[in-house]
Amino acid sequence: MGLQASRVVDLFSGGGGMSCGYYAHPAFNLVGAADVEVGKPSTGHGAIGCNDTYAANLKVDPLAVDLSVISADELAEKMPANVDDLEVLLACPPCTGFSRAISKNWAEDDPRNSLVARVADHVARMKPRVFMMENVPQLLNGNFRHHFTALRDNLQGMGYKVHASSHALSRFGLPQQRERALVIAVASDLPLYTLEDLWRGYEVKAEAATVRRAIAGLPKVAAGATHPDDPNHTSTLLKGESLERIAAMPHDGGSWPDLLGHPDTEKYLIPSMWKAVERGRLNSYCDVYGRMAWDKPAPTIKRECSHVGNGRYSHPEQDRQCTVRELGILQGFPSDYRFVGSSRKNLYRQIGDAVPPLVSYQLAWVAQWILTGEKPDLEQVVLPNTSLRVDDFVATEAAQLTLV
Repeated sequence: MGLQASRVVDLFSGGGGMSCGYYAHPAFNLVGAADVEVGKPSTGHGAIGCNDTYAANLKVDPLAVDLSVISADELAEKMPANVDDLEVLLACPPCTGFSRAISKNWAEDDPRNSLVARVADHVARMKPRVFMMENVPQLLNGNFRHHFTALRDNLQGMGYKVHASSHALSRFGLPQQRERALVIAVASDLPLYTLEDLWRGYEVKAEAATVRRAIAGLPKVAAGATHPDDPNHTSTLLKGESLERIAAMPHDGGSWPDLLGHPDTEKYLIPSMWKAVERGRLNSYCDVYGRMAWDKPAPTIKRECSHVGNGRYSHPEQDRQCTVRELGILQGFPSDYRFVGSSRKNLYRQIGDAVPPLVSYQLAWVAQWILTGEKPDLEQVVLPNTSLRVDDFVATEAAQLTLV
């Protein structure tokens, strides 16, 4: 590792999930970030307020610029530090237009998808030694994968070596069922290493990637209340029938289908639930209003995770939505990370949009390996104050056979 920290720029920086891993690594120095802070296309720029969260934790004020409009030269000039011949460029454009969770994405190419190929302009301007991108798997295999193909072809045309693959992030210790595509590109004179190389021969214990490990130790709070010692340990207010519906669901993985067949609980089913019953779609719809299960990974935490009606976001036992803090930990953020903003809904969105720092820290170690040739020991890649621990690592069966 050199004496001078390698410079890092983060585009589409959000609440800092991708940058957090690099910030925690001593070999890197965040020198710039940019995000237009869009909550939804209809809400306009600045709505989600993620730049304040980024600055509060990572000591860099992101540029509030529209990366679909600003030129690569103009962006580089606005950066607070020199970004010529940069060491690391991170760019994680919105995944909404690729996600299979949105039905229209099967047929309509969301305009935001074009941001993926546009990233190549910033690579050409800053000339990073290492480039990384995270997105949903459909970036690589979906109907609109031509956006990634254009990016890859441009990168290769500039002399970069490119690797792209999809992963279940629980494989790397994240306590969540989250599948993501990871793209790593390196300058032609550098070796290309990946998370697969970092983890070769090892895996995490099953109990390490569970809801129980992540949040069972947090203090109880009531729905809508805020814990006095942690302003982020707060959840959406539920009352009346909404609260009664959650209370009626069995603890530890229960959901609304468990209310069927009981007159006292069937009254809590809403029309969309009855439609799912009529159509025999219980399996595809049962996560709505459901409780998490203690001894499984959490479901995928999406940007609209601020209400129990949007997915299986209810606490395994307490009658409420999981708090901002709980979902942050399940998303791999350190337990002391500060989510900033006047709207609790936007704090949830910052979490759902984020790259899990538990994983980005591992990516930072991969980048350090690429830049220096020094392979890290696996126990070095555990981000402090997250749910993963060094004693969670075990050799795979294949690795154990090799040692015999």
